[in-house]
Amino acid sequence: MATVRVGLLRVLGAATAVYGGAVAYRPAVLARPVGLVDADGTVPPDTALLVRAVGWRDVTSGLAMLLAPGPRALAVTTVVRVALDAGDGVLFGTLLPGRAQRIKAAAAAGSWGALALAGLLGRARRT
Repeated sequence: MATVRVGLLRVLGAATAVYGGAVAYRPAVLARPVGLVDADGTVPPDTALLVRAVGWRDVTSGLAMLLAPGPRALAVTTVVRVALDAGDGVLFGTLLPGRAQRIKAAAAAGSWGALALAGLLGRARRT
């Protein structure tokens, strides 16, 4: 197995946890860019509930990456993160109401997943 890029994955985990916390606290952070808001820009209560769940999921997976006790545990938590991002990319990328929102959401999820995958598969540079 290639050496995981621990530093990159820890930073990615921290960023994921912070973003997830922002989404859990204020669902519009995720809902507005992907078009899951009412005409007046507010997030419907049922949508807010589900978006908050996604936020807490991201807090949890991000903290798992940040706090994993070693490279093997970090690799496992990263595989989970990549799978979550792939699922987000497929679901948001195919089921959101607008084409622009689908593209934006799939690109964002794909970018996070690709970064995590790069950290998982890349070799650390020797100094």
